[in-house]
Amino acid sequence: MNGAPANPDPQRWNGIVRPYDAAAVEKLRGSVRIEHTLARLGAERLWTLLHERPYVHALGALTGGQAVQMVKAGLEAIYLSGWQVAADANTAAQTYPDQSLYPADSVPAAVRRINRALQRADQIETAEGKRGRHWFAPIVADAEAGFGGPLNAFELMKGMIEAGAAAVHFEDQLASEKKCGHLGGKVLVPTSQFIRTLTAARLAADVMGVPTLLVARTDAHSAKLLLSDVDPYDAPFIEKEKGRTPEGFFHLQEGLRTAIARGLAYAPYADLIWCETSTPDLDEAREFAEAIHARHPGKMLAYNCSPSFNWKKNLDDVTIARFQRELGAMGYKFQFVTLAGFHALNHGMFQLAVEYKDRGMSAYTELQTAEFAAEKQGYTATRHQREVGTGYFDMVTEVVSGGASSTTALKGSTESAQFQDADRLTVAEHAIAQDHALVERLNQRLRAARDPDTAESALEELTAHLAGHFAREEAEDGLHGLVAARAPQYRDAFREIAEDHERILESIRNLGTRLRAGVADPAYESRHLAALLREHEDREGEVTRRALAKAAA
Repeated sequence: MNGAPANPDPQRWNGIVRPYDAAAVEKLRGSVRIEHTLARLGAERLWTLLHERPYVHALGALTGGQAVQMVKAGLEAIYLSGWQVAADANTAAQTYPDQSLYPADSVPAAVRRINRALQRADQIETAEGKRGRHWFAPIVADAEAGFGGPLNAFELMKGMIEAGAAAVHFEDQLASEKKCGHLGGKVLVPTSQFIRTLTAARLAADVMGVPTLLVARTDAHSAKLLLSDVDPYDAPFIEKEKGRTPEGFFHLQEGLRTAIARGLAYAPYADLIWCETSTPDLDEAREFAEAIHARHPGKMLAYNCSPSFNWKKNLDDVTIARFQRELGAMGYKFQFVTLAGFHALNHGMFQLAVEYKDRGMSAYTELQTAEFAAEKQGYTATRHQREVGTGYFDMVTEVVSGGASSTTALKGSTESAQFQDADRLTVAEHAIAQDHALVERLNQRLRAARDPDTAESALEELTAHLAGHFAREEAEDGLHGLVAARAPQYRDAFREIAEDHERILESIRNLGTRLRAGVADPAYESRHLAALLREHEDREGEVTRRALAKAAA
């Protein structure tokens, strides 16, 4: 045995090299085994998602609240960017560029903050009797260049796990000169030195007893400098005729060939390989993937769908729409928008401020109206007191006082008076009607498709919307939940409708398989699907009417 943590998947450690044995791991653990539940559950779930989904896509969260909204919207993982932590979420309370200027405990602190926000959201829904949502989305966290040598990487990895990270990525830059991957002036360490960093990080996870996913990133695509020529592996890429820089660095031949060589060297030590690129280029991504898989079949890859790219300048709308799907087919199983939180936060506030400056409360009420409209998709932060746990802590107060408290906070609040749930059923019914109309439009797109790619794209969009539509119906604050709350005797009927939902989705997934095989006619299948959905909606409507009539009797 090599000290690898236990994992439900017997294939978990296939292809992973550990240049140490189990005895070394055991010696470093100490006498008390400490459980790191969130990190372990997150790592196991992320591993499962990466193998069950065509790909897992995530957005970069800047705050705990953003992470909560991501999960509520249906995203299954969260990315935590060192760039965003440097800019607005570090423990120095400073605004920094992405140059490892912030304290090394900042990303673990941000991981902890996000997990605590997710934990509170889980507690609130559980206390309200709502179950089924997986709140603890796995967090993929940025360890940058490790903030030093192997010992720093070892300690940083431990800090990430203690905070509850599911996966951690390290990059092959020199920590003391670290730059954002889309900045100039990057200096790489020798390949063998970065392998020691990866080994230290893996050892830390093994000592902690957690199957943390380790992501190795190379910046060799655009880095032009190398710390040392000590590693013969790097020799073919050193431009010796250029001499050395004033700082003593060697000139490096940047580009895809160098990045591929580095990716191949790192693959045995990492669970995923990430090549940082300068543009969103599918051909380049395919070349990198094929080179890695030629030597390491099935090795998972990661891709940064970066805001540093001018997407519309580089790609047309059709290519942008299929970009992540094609990456997934190449083996890029984890895809993420690093700085989504930073851009969403800043642009959203700027737009509100521009309008508020000129129109005052008329502008703000438009934001509130938009929040109300988003409730049909599961948004709940309109009721901000409830969102942060006022009702939850009222329940704590009631338990402590034996149900005799006169100081609970939500009762008598402006939120309870002005944001009542009395019209929630009407809102839910309206939302479902809008969903049905959109389903019909998407089905018409499928019917009109003239080629397999267009048909498959239309079907994927239809499937995604139907899955969301069904989830909204089945939620406690959705149509089914609200009606069943009024007529509990109809809960079984609504459970049967939920089973219909799964059968419909399975039927559509099978249709997708037939479309890809070229044995299905989009026009015929769309008519059949429309009939199936109408039959389902009629049954659902009848159950709803009977339940409401019973409740009113």
